[in-house]
Amino acid sequence: MRLGLALGYWGRGPDPDRLGLAREAERLGYDSVWTSEAWGSDAFTPLTWIAAHTSRIRLGTAVAQMAARTPTATAMHALTLDHLSGGRMMLGLGLSGPQVVEGWYGRPFPASPLTATREYVDVVRQVLRREGPVVHEGRYHSHPYTGPDGTGLGRPLKSITHPLRPALPVLLGAEGPKNVAQTAKIADGWLPLYWSPLRPEVYEESLAPLAGRTGDFMIAPLVRAAVCDDIARGLLPVKTMLGFYIGGMGHTSRNFHADLMARMGYEEEARKVQRLFAAGRREEAVRAVPDAFADEISLVGPRARIAERLELWRTTPATDLLVTSPDPATLRVLAELVL
Repeated sequence: MRLGLALGYWGRGPDPDRLGLAREAERLGYDSVWTSEAWGSDAFTPLTWIAAHTSRIRLGTAVAQMAARTPTATAMHALTLDHLSGGRMMLGLGLSGPQVVEGWYGRPFPASPLTATREYVDVVRQVLRREGPVVHEGRYHSHPYTGPDGTGLGRPLKSITHPLRPALPVLLGAEGPKNVAQTAKIADGWLPLYWSPLRPEVYEESLAPLAGRTGDFMIAPLVRAAVCDDIARGLLPVKTMLGFYIGGMGHTSRNFHADLMARMGYEEEARKVQRLFAAGRREEAVRAVPDAFADEISLVGPRARIAERLELWRTTPATDLLVTSPDPATLRVLAELVL
């Protein structure tokens, strides 16, 4: 099992400690470092900054939002950073949800998310393979554009820059069962937002397509980690994150994060968190997140407890743990236990 460092996206502004964390992770032997984006900082610029100050650690987006860029623009970002980093780039993509896509990016959320994702990945792969001009006539993406409001002057184009690696890894952040199953078919890896080693049945059927695949497939869940004596206190950042995602990252009628929590056996609690958050009672929403749920998707507690719980993670199909922690001491302990 490999370790990665998940830095997420910025809050109010850049965290001056993040570059130091990335360099410490590289020194400790972590395999990868990951950045993400919501509706503030982007994923690629911080990753480029990290690339310039490291030499070995692989670089990933977990995730870059598809609605933010056309697939050709995303492929340009990936192939550019792959060159600059000497072949360390991994492209993690996510569709996000209706509130972000329509509220922030000002675009309609696709009626068929599976089709939109499949088309996006196809165009990205065409750019990276550079076997010919990009040609795609789909429901959501058209290259060249042939819509009624176009000029009709577009022509198929091939990237001027030769990609360093035509097989640059493309991973997907997916939560719904059908989306996960499609990811197992079309991507090089999967980035689960919540993963519980206690509930393998949640994704077992969706991951069945992997049985017929050849080659490596990454399964890299994000895991909040904290080496501490006070478990309840250590779980508070996990519950805060869950309260925000389950309550605020989506509408009460359509929230992929809440639906996932429900499928993991906490449906009543998920709906309660949604109701409290929607009513503006955010602190209560965080307290309503069950400690048991926060605990099973994270690694929190004294060193011996984390070591014991890591044995559960080793029995799962996960190939990588993307650790979310601002604490260098926690990163060191995990390196000692895993690497």
